[in-house]
Amino acid sequence: MDFVITGDGSKTLYHAEIGEHYHSKHGAYQESIHVFLKSGLQFFLEKEHKKEAAILEVGFGTGLNFLLTADYCMENKVKLNYCGIEAFPLPFETISQTDYDQYISADVWNNFVPSYENALTGTAKLAHQIDLRIAHADVLDFEDGKTFDVIYFDAFAAVHQPEMWSDETLAHVCGFLKPGGVFVTYAITGNLKRSMKALGFEIEKAPGAPGKREMLRAVKDRG
Repeated sequence: MDFVITGDGSKTLYHAEIGEHYHSKHGAYQESIHVFLKSGLQFFLEKEHKKEAAILEVGFGTGLNFLLTADYCMENKVKLNYCGIEAFPLPFETISQTDYDQYISADVWNNFVPSYENALTGTAKLAHQIDLRIAHADVLDFEDGKTFDVIYFDAFAAVHQPEMWSDETLAHVCGFLKPGGVFVTYAITGNLKRSMKALGFEIEKAPGAPGKREMLRAVKDRG
């Protein structure tokens, strides 16, 4: 895999076998902040008037979404329980070359460095209020006794990995989301909207990240 400089100067990886970048070519950092942190976590915290959240990420990848989320939570005293699902975890040597440390506090990065490998086999504590687990599993094999407040759905695009966007996969993942929980992803298609509505979600077309007009945000029915 090769590093690529995206439109905002931040790095992503290009996965030649899949034919897809890990993040938007228009800006990896901007996409992560807009789609996942602001439209996902911050939206949930403001909606529920909370200072804690459990997040499930589909596609942990380079760890950018986690790092920016952890940095926000550290700064704003939000308790964070974060679980990423990743079938093919990247070696830390690769993640260390992303230069994502420039976007977060030294405390978050320095705590993440020794915690990454531990998070692949259990729960790593980055700070007293931030826990990280990375489930090394295919998404349909993922099982957990816990439920989550927010889902960051950051799989590769449907044109490259259609199985990740199937009704079966979405139903499995959304089964871990609490009533009133928030599902966010960078994509928005007719099939995705129909699937989420069928699962009992209220759908919203939210403004997309740079380079994309719209994205999907969905709130799970409390009924």
